[in-house]
Amino acid sequence: MKALLAAVAVSINISILAIPGAAFAADKGTAAEAIAMVKKAVALIKSDGKEKAYAAFSDRANTSFHDRDLYIFVYDLNGVAVAHGNNPKMVGKPLIDLKDNEGKPLVKEMVDVAKLRGRGWVKYKWPNPVAKTIESKSSYVERVDDVLVGSGIYK
Repeated sequence: MKALLAAVAVSINISILAIPGAAFAADKGTAAEAIAMVKKAVALIKSDGKEKAYAAFSDRANTSFHDRDLYIFVYDLNGVAVAHGNNPKMVGKPLIDLKDNEGKPLVKEMVDVAKLRGRGWVKYKWPNPVAKTIESKSSYVERVDDVLVGSGIYK
């Protein structure tokens, strides 16, 4: 009986120690969640039109398009931001030449992926809106008509 109680106590202690790591992982969006958010955004553009969809993407209270560090951004195929869930100051700006802190032209690469393959992942460095630090990021982008819709995960 003592051995059983000792095993239970050890099991409980190990479970408690694992909780902080799980909680930290839950603070960041996953690749599957980013893809699902983009698919939901594309569906909204197709069903409700761009104007209503872009307003929804920009509304930080809309948890369908803002979840922890996940948010939606939209660029036209010339690299002009037409909607941005994290930084509305980017909207209307031509960002085709925007580079990350390592010199990678991330918007150009997103546009190229959207034009050539229709969808895919782009890796770069970007400020994490939750952690407020520059981190490695991978964004999933998908073309819909004359724009690309994206959401990214921080590594």
